Amino acid sequence: MRSKKVNYNKTGIETLPDDKPVVYRIKTKAGNPNYIGIAHRGRVRERISEHIRRIPGKTVRITQFDSIDEAKETETRLIAKYDPKYNRQG
Repeated sequence: MRSKKVNYNKTGIETLPDDKPVVYRIKTKAGNPNYIGIAHRGRVRERISEHIRRIPGKTVRITQFDSIDEAKETETRLIAKYDPKYNRQG
């Protein structure tokens, strides 16, 4: 697994690798997760960019996985652990 943290803006997002599925965490200035999601290989930058105007944040951290199933399992576990504000339904 490889991790990378960048500023949560278009310039930062463009530097993210796109070659493996990822779990991404949009974090506040204090470092708390505002949103946790997954992105498929080839859609990492595009998927995170979709949130820029809707979900506030200071940084985004990605963790790469070998399979989308591994990423989904980790996403589920992290959402249960941190209960991010923007992951809430309804």
